[in-house]
Amino acid sequence: MEEKTMTKQHKMILSNRNVGSFTGILDVLSFDLGEILLETELGMLHIRGRDLHVNRLNLDKGEVDIDGQVDSLTYSEVSGFGKKNKMLGKLFR
Repeated sequence: MEEKTMTKQHKMILSNRNVGSFTGILDVLSFDLGEILLETELGMLHIRGRDLHVNRLNLDKGEVDIDGQVDSLTYSEVSGFGKKNKMLGKLFR
């Protein structure tokens, strides 16, 4: 019997640089009016801009909707970053 390998999926839809919908989200690590840091199934996603807001968050489905002026989207391959950050977050609550 062959093992099925699950492919990781991540989708991003950005309309007019101010309304975004993302899937394949594992966690929202931080957000403020200037930046949002998301842990996706394919790496870290750093969104920079102005007046950024997380409008809808459903981590059970891995979905996030944002709005605001998006200036840049940057991916990185930093593995384990979210796990370390979650532990620090719990310590400083």
